[in-house]
Amino acid sequence: MPLPPIWVRRLVVAPAVVVLAVVLVTTLPFWLVLALITSPLVPGHLRVPRLMLAGILYLLWDAAALIVLAVLWVASGFGHSIRSPGFQRAHYVVAGRFLAILFRVARWALHLTIDVVGTDPDTALPGRPEIVVSRHAGPGDSFILIHALVNWFDREPRIVLKATLQWDPAVDVLLNRLPNRFISPGRTGTATLEQQIGETATGLDENDAFVIFPEGGNFTPRRRTSAIARLRARGLADAADRAENLRHLLPPKPGGLFSAIDAAPDAGVIFVAHTGLDRMVTVADVWQELPMDKRLVMKFWSVPPEEVPTDEQERVAWLYDWWARIDAWVEENRPAFRPLSTDWTARRSAPTA
Repeated sequence: MPLPPIWVRRLVVAPAVVVLAVVLVTTLPFWLVLALITSPLVPGHLRVPRLMLAGILYLLWDAAALIVLAVLWVASGFGHSIRSPGFQRAHYVVAGRFLAILFRVARWALHLTIDVVGTDPDTALPGRPEIVVSRHAGPGDSFILIHALVNWFDREPRIVLKATLQWDPAVDVLLNRLPNRFISPGRTGTATLEQQIGETATGLDENDAFVIFPEGGNFTPRRRTSAIARLRARGLADAADRAENLRHLLPPKPGGLFSAIDAAPDAGVIFVAHTGLDRMVTVADVWQELPMDKRLVMKFWSVPPEEVPTDEQERVAWLYDWWARIDAWVEENRPAFRPLSTDWTARRSAPTA
C-alpha cells in the first residue's frame, strides 16, 4: 500500500491514533475481559492478553509522543523555529525519553532484555562523529539501536531508514523534523539517493551519529539468493562469491555508506551486530513467539577514521571483511547460545532494557 501524502498523515492518521488511544483507554476493562476469556482457546501462556496489552501500550506511547510533538510545534511558533538548534535538541531529548519508556514497557510486557557485549569505550565517549553501520534483522532493530545511541552514548543520530516506517505517526513526525533520510527499498543504488545520503551525512559534529543499514532489508533466503544473482548479473563475481559465504546477512549495498564516509571523512565507523529478534519481522512472527522472554545481544566495533580505506576496491573488500566478521558473530551468538555478559553489560542493561 502506497504511503499517503504528508497532509493526510498529519491531519487524518495522526489525530486518528490519538482518538483511538483515548477510546481504548476508556474501554480497557472490556478488552481485558475479552482477552482473558479467549486466552484459554489459544496455545501459549496468556498469549492473547500479552499481545493485546503490548499493542495498547504501544498505541498509548505513540499518542503521547504525538501530543508532546504538537506542543513543541506550537512552542516553536507553529513550526517557524522547529529546525533551530534549540528545538532540534529538544526533539532529541523527547526521542530519548520516549525510547526509554518504550523499552521499559517492552521489558515489563514482553520480558525483553538487551545486553551490549564487548563494547569499545570509544563509542560511549564524545569527541568525534561516528558513522554507525548495522545489520538489518526486523523492524525493532532500528528502535533498539537508536535507543542505545541516544540514551547510553548521548549521541544525536541521523538515520537512513525505510520510507514505510512513516506509517507510524510518531516516527513520521519526529524523524521528519530531524536530519534523517527516508528511502524506498530497491532504489538505494541510484546516484540520486547516494547524493542524498551524502548530504545527510554532511556537517556531522562531535556528538552526531549517522546510522545506515547497508543490506536494505531483512534477511530471508529468497532475498539472499536474489541479491547474489544480481551481483553476478552485474559482473561482480568476487562480491557474489563472498556473499555466498554469508549465512545470516544479505550482501551490503556499499554506495550509500561510501557516500556517507566521503561526506564525513573525520568520522569513525562503528559496526553493529545483534541477534535475538531475527525471526520477529511481522505481526504473525510476534504472535508466534509470544510469550516472548527474549534476550537481544548487541556488539559494537569501533574503527577510527584513519583506518577506513580511501580506494574504492579496498573499501569494498574492507566492507565485506567486516560483513563476514559480523556474520560469524551472529552464528556464534544465536539465541540457543547465551554468552556471559561483561560487568559493563550488567550495569547498563538492567535499568534500561
